[in-house]
Amino acid sequence: MIPSLNPSLSRGKGRSFAAALGLALFLAACATAPPPKVTPGPPPGSTPAPAPVEQVQPETFADLPGWDAEDHAAAFTAYRSVCGAAKDPIAKAICRRARSVESLAEPEARAFFEDSFRPERIVGEGVMTAYFAPEYPARKAPDAEFSAPLRPRPADLVLGGPAGKDPMQRQADGSLGPYPDRAWIETEGPPDALAWMRPEDLFFLQIQGSGVLTYEDGSRIKALFSATNGRPFVGVANLMRDKGLLAPDNISGESIRSWLAAHRGPEADAVMRLNPRFAFFRLAPDDGQPPIGAAGVPLPAGRAIAVDASRHAMGELFYVDATAPMLTGAFPTYRRLVTALDVGGAIKGDIRADLYLGQGPVAGTEAGRVRHVLRMHRLVPKPGDDPIGTVLGQGAPK
Repeated sequence: MIPSLNPSLSRGKGRSFAAALGLALFLAACATAPPPKVTPGPPPGSTPAPAPVEQVQPETFADLPGWDAEDHAAAFTAYRSVCGAAKDPIAKAICRRARSVESLAEPEARAFFEDSFRPERIVGEGVMTAYFAPEYPARKAPDAEFSAPLRPRPADLVLGGPAGKDPMQRQADGSLGPYPDRAWIETEGPPDALAWMRPEDLFFLQIQGSGVLTYEDGSRIKALFSATNGRPFVGVANLMRDKGLLAPDNISGESIRSWLAAHRGPEADAVMRLNPRFAFFRLAPDDGQPPIGAAGVPLPAGRAIAVDASRHAMGELFYVDATAPMLTGAFPTYRRLVTALDVGGAIKGDIRADLYLGQGPVAGTEAGRVRHVLRMHRLVPKPGDDPIGTVLGQGAPK
């Protein structure tokens, strides 16, 4: 989710953007989920329980709610720009055919999808949230308002653990231990700073995984995900609601950020430290391009999702049907073709998606209100000769 934190959230990312943190979107996304439960692993020598088997139901395009109203031409443009992320040989062949033309009008684009894929519903319901690439003011030196350091990856953070992928802290004697939590980093950690931000802005940047910083002189620079401390992500929305800090129907990202800004200092710090996960960053020139997801391609706004990579492959095409919003002020439905291009630390399960909505405050406001009941339909590639030539009446290419 710059994942994830696509924060990349880093979300690859690093989430890249949504991946590493994941997009662990907290705005209203993953933040409204309860703290993760820690379950013990299987006893030594036992056989691990198999992963749940995904149940699918074959269907037709006529079964997809809102398919007739979809902007198929826009969906084709987005698909064409990112379909190279797919690894399936049939999907790669379809991608090559899509890229043989610059664009398709509405009827031809719809025919392309219907001729190239077959839909199947993943049985059950889940949750769709959303994330975005934020833009925040920053300073090159601290002051009373911009007091939170954007920290680089610490020199004592190394990868270790059983699989060699867990963030660990190298101790003075050379041994490895769990990396400390947010509270320790903020109070005892190295004072290194790449830039200085408002504390609540930094907190949200860590959840999103990457963003753009603007200095007083108008210069801009990208803050990109570098690493996390490896601690579990804990969304603060429900915790703030339970403490009476926010109304039960008003736990959107904008409400959380407003409360943190209004209570900047010890009160807000205590709330933010309920989430022990901490993200580190690196700086890069602002090239004006969208963030890169875990699949290694730029994320098209409104047409990319972060998914659970243990359940779905990068580059897979889905039709999402998200309804019944749970947060005040949200759009009633999101029905559209999207591509799995990112991952997020809080994006887990077969029917779970984090929709990338773009860059800046408008996208951020919308993302903070997305928490909808989700039904997912996978578009399975069909072997074929030349759907592009067929829909354009050109016949097979020579």
